[in-house]
Amino acid sequence: MSSRVLDVGNCVPDHLAIRAFLTQHFDCEVLRADDAAAAFDLLNGSRVDLVLVNRKLDIDYSDGIEVIRAMKADPTTAHVPVMLVTNYPEHQEAAIAIGAVRGFGKLEFEKPESRAAVAAVLEPE
Repeated sequence: MSSRVLDVGNCVPDHLAIRAFLTQHFDCEVLRADDAAAAFDLLNGSRVDLVLVNRKLDIDYSDGIEVIRAMKADPTTAHVPVMLVTNYPEHQEAAIAIGAVRGFGKLEFEKPESRAAVAAVLEPE
C-alpha cells in the first residue's frame, strides 16, 4: 500500500519540488494543506503516514512549530510522525524538542540524509 504524506504550509513551487523528491524515492501520495486547520481536516478524515510542516507557512507566514505543537498535543494526531521542513539546524532542534522527527531543508533534497530521514518513517525495517 502506498504511503500518504501531508505537506503543510508550502507554496505551490515548493510543494511540487517536495512531491517530486518524495515520489522519486518512495511509493507515496502527497497531499497538501495550506494551514493547520486544513491539515487537521485531512488528518482527522484519512490515514496519513507522515506530515511535513514548513518552518513558516506560506499563506500567512505563521510559525510551523505551532502546527507541530498542536499535532503533538492532540491525542488523535500525536502518534503521526511529523518533520519540520527547514534548512536551519536550530529550528530542526526546536521541532525535535517538541516531538518531531528530524526533517530536511528545501536545499537538501539531493542529500542522502534527507532520503534516509523520510525512509526511516515510510520504510521502517
